[in-house]
Amino acid sequence: MLTVVDFHPLAAYCAAYARWRTAEEALTEMAKRDPVLSGLMIRTRAGSPIQNPLVATAAKAASDMVRYAAEFGLTPSARARIAAGPFGGPGGQDKFSGLLAS
Repeated sequence: MLTVVDFHPLAAYCAAYARWRTAEEALTEMAKRDPVLSGLMIRTRAGSPIQNPLVATAAKAASDMVRYAAEFGLTPSARARIAAGPFGGPGGQDKFSGLLAS
């Protein structure tokens, strides 16, 4: 369940996803023209080979996505930390059950 306080982290996840997807699509297009290195390396104006900046952009965006996804319980390790099942005593009720919104 998402609440108002989840809006900004969810927006950050969406922005990271858009950045990752854009970088990956650009790399895919570059790979079509560069079957040997798949666009992972480029040449500077001086002619020196360097890592394509899109590779770092995609990697950072993917890392951000995983971090945000963990906040929403969307990774295997985050799901393992989520408590499931009934709380407290009989009928799954405890003295704090009325404090949480259903």
